[in-house]
Amino acid sequence: MEIKVEGRPAFGYLHVDLAPGESFVAESDAMASMSAEMEMKAKFNGGFFRGIGKKMFAGESLFVNHFSNPTDKTLRLTITQGFPGDVMLMDLKDGEDFYMQPGAYICSEPSVKLKMKWAGLHSWFGGEGLFRLKVEGPGKFVFGAYGGLVEKEIDGELIVDTDHLVAYPPGFEIKTQLSGGLISSLTSGEGFVMRVKGKGKVILQTRSFAGLASWVNRNL
Repeated sequence: MEIKVEGRPAFGYLHVDLAPGESFVAESDAMASMSAEMEMKAKFNGGFFRGIGKKMFAGESLFVNHFSNPTDKTLRLTITQGFPGDVMLMDLKDGEDFYMQPGAYICSEPSVKLKMKWAGLHSWFGGEGLFRLKVEGPGKFVFGAYGGLVEKEIDGELIVDTDHLVAYPPGFEIKTQLSGGLISSLTSGEGFVMRVKGKGKVILQTRSFAGLASWVNRNL
């Protein structure tokens, strides 16, 4: 299997070349094109009840599409996300995991598992939902964001707007809090922020849907 990312950073998409007998998994609306000989089957995202849970709490599709190559030649699948922005490819070893904001997952190898992780009430108050999406290896997976993706090394603490934290490895302590005092938080337009504490690399997005919605409402 060969995965090639194109169109970064504004309109990221990827070509997936499947060798004979290989398969790939993607969100239900992620396929842009595929070879005519390729097979596609829709399945529940982790089973019926888990699929419903991921749909309700993790922002993922109830169904995912499984693509497979039944031929004796390499076939190509082109995957994209439903909004403009960057995509990132990661390769997890066996036993490794990663956390993402709801709706960030795009596609992966079949060996990758998706689970929901309780994020706490503080995350819900910050507008980030009650759950995070946990990705478990081994295997390659791709996630995306609205806007560009920025890798940020942390050794200590970092304050991040609640709409801009996309993905991070385990071991980080994340708390949602007011950006300042009550009055300044209400008047600054920042509201809640996330205090990220730990050592390692986190992935941020340069734009947010909340910011876009606010801009549109102001200019209607």
